[in-house]
Amino acid sequence: MKHTKLYLLFAIGSHVFLSACGKKSSESLDSDAVQHAQYDEALKIKKITYFQSLPDKAPNPEKTSSESKIKLGHVLYYDVRLSKNNTISCNSCHNLSKSGVDNLPFSPGDDGTLGGRNSPTTLNAALHFKQFWDGRAKDVEEQAGMPILNPVEMAIPSQDFLVKRLSEIPMYQDLFKQAFPGEKNPLTYSNIQKAIAAFERELLTPSRFDQYLKGDSRALTVQEKKGMLSFINIGCVNCHSGTLLGGDQFQKFGAYVPYWELTGSKNIDKGLYEITKNEMDMYMFKVPSLRNVAKTFPYFHDGSVKDLEQAVRIMGKAQLKYEMSDAEAQNIVAFLKSLSGEVPGFAKEIPKELARK
Repeated sequence: MKHTKLYLLFAIGSHVFLSACGKKSSESLDSDAVQHAQYDEALKIKKITYFQSLPDKAPNPEKTSSESKIKLGHVLYYDVRLSKNNTISCNSCHNLSKSGVDNLPFSPGDDGTLGGRNSPTTLNAALHFKQFWDGRAKDVEEQAGMPILNPVEMAIPSQDFLVKRLSEIPMYQDLFKQAFPGEKNPLTYSNIQKAIAAFERELLTPSRFDQYLKGDSRALTVQEKKGMLSFINIGCVNCHSGTLLGGDQFQKFGAYVPYWELTGSKNIDKGLYEITKNEMDMYMFKVPSLRNVAKTFPYFHDGSVKDLEQAVRIMGKAQLKYEMSDAEAQNIVAFLKSLSGEVPGFAKEIPKELARK
């Protein structure tokens, strides 16, 4: 047995067991290179079956974009004049220096009143199949105009109110003419929405996970690969797959256990049912994307859980009736951290047009 150089490799579920004879062989099998190779092999088919990398662009086929339109949207996104009392901007709740969120359970509106659901990130949001937790907006163009008029959020009294306010600012007269050339009256509420959405469609955040999907084996650590394999084999990919690892369907939160029993939620939100009044939609929410999830805490529609590992364990129990081991939970968290990408540099900068003298 001393000179045996045969290695037996067994993969069972999300666990990989190595068996070897001889001290030298065992040391070799424990090497980082061998572990990378074994998990790459285990993930070879599964990663392309369940996941896709982020595209380079998130264009809206029904609308055209341009540098001037993106610039205008950038300015509007940061301008507090889009709220009634000039107190908050889009960036207040969707802070691009904090991965597109404010890290609060509920965000304060124009007068300080808290909203009723956690503010989701604007990063990669343009790729979602619908917007908001209940999917009431079809795209980021429609979504962009809704918080502005919401009395609990930015509280602008009407579309005409905001159009009139911005029309009185020479800077916006120029920016709208540049962004929408040829239009007789370019400063319209519809164009405000289009410009903000054009900016948000630039907020894509490719990560090390995308590098791995494209063939860079060492883009992920061994632990992250272990976590990906557990994520797949346990069944998390039933809802969190595709380009965004979510964001493309509705699911009942609490398939096996009422979610509030696990999250400690003080208010029981009925989700999509609040819109449709259809019993089949009770507790249905849009599945959130897991892109940048390590940075977009607190979690769930009510921001009831701040710790990522706790959120992962809750999802196992609530959605899969599965109790994760410590190793599984920790490895999955490691994998999820590989989904964090960088916000485009220009987007995090406050536009010079808004600089206060």
